[in-house]
Amino acid sequence: MKISSVTAKVFTHSSNTVRDSDGHGHPGPESQTTSALLTITCDDGSEGRVICRPAEVREALLERFIRPNLIGRDPMVTEALWYRIYEWQRLSGGQLSDRTLTAVDLALWDLKGKICGQPVWKLLGGARPKILAYGSTMCGDDLANGLATPEDYARFAEWMVKERGYKAVKLHGWMPPMPGAPSPKKDYAACAAVREAVGPDVPLMLDPHHFYSRTDTLWLARKLAELDFRWMEEPMEEASISSYKWLRESCDLNILGPETMTGKHWIRAEYVKADAVDLVRCGVWDVGGITPSMKAANMAESFHMSCEMHGTGAGNLSVALAIHNTSFYERGLLHPFIDYDKPKEYQNRIDDEMDGDGYVHGREEPGLGQDLNLDYIETHLV
Repeated sequence: MKISSVTAKVFTHSSNTVRDSDGHGHPGPESQTTSALLTITCDDGSEGRVICRPAEVREALLERFIRPNLIGRDPMVTEALWYRIYEWQRLSGGQLSDRTLTAVDLALWDLKGKICGQPVWKLLGGARPKILAYGSTMCGDDLANGLATPEDYARFAEWMVKERGYKAVKLHGWMPPMPGAPSPKKDYAACAAVREAVGPDVPLMLDPHHFYSRTDTLWLARKLAELDFRWMEEPMEEASISSYKWLRESCDLNILGPETMTGKHWIRAEYVKADAVDLVRCGVWDVGGITPSMKAANMAESFHMSCEMHGTGAGNLSVALAIHNTSFYERGLLHPFIDYDKPKEYQNRIDDEMDGDGYVHGREEPGLGQDLNLDYIETHLV
């Protein structure tokens, strides 16, 4: 069995999320946007698929870097295939991004699961059949009854815990260009309001502004420790490992990272070696796929450290179910004005359905466990 083709189809669908000038998502009027379906096909007709952004699988990238390294190859050797593509990044002139590498790696794992007749989370190790999710909010906004005030956050968190069944909540604070942002005191006010609303026993976390100074970060970390927050993530520029080492030595709050710093599993090992974090952060779209995510998780386990997966989706869920050393699955981004549980037009169901007790279950279907509406995609091609 050999890989015979790699294709990407761009299609239109509706969305009610808009991006502000700094790239953060917020609720907005329904409009049309585009996504891409990447498909890797074998000569026996087996297919692996993943939904991604069109820019990540544009034709020039597939023709220059992906097809020459996949066509005619054994689809089962995902480690070898990942390295073949990864090593092209150095001389790609910045064209071959980690997100392109991720899309290809996810499609390969989906293909591998379908060939084997097994879900990916079991092929990776299958540490557990279900995992608790934490509700991860969108960033703060200026929408009335949205996430504009600490009281808004408190009301929404109370609904997530008492009505929807989440057993933990993570806040994203206010980011520029929102009025008054960034402000560690405003972030703290939202955190304090949420703690009061959900009580002392619900695990809470904060993802604040990512470029605070040392002094602002330390003030906020100490205040969150008083509220018994579980962690704070990425509060400063992540290229400065020494700043994170200083922060970790200066406060009692768990610090989680790195999140978006380039360097895949290698930079995460450097953070651990430097004693710069208490918990390792890793997401498939941040590091180049499932393949390096498993390396980061296993590295963290060797130091008795948690590896907390960043972001939603079938890839991150597969890794979270495959490993022991992660606390939660991140489910979101959530907002009072958005129905997260409603499938998108190109889905027959969402990737991470959650039960009333706050658990997301591993699915038994072969592959990543996605259920895509291929008829919709075919009839809405660009």
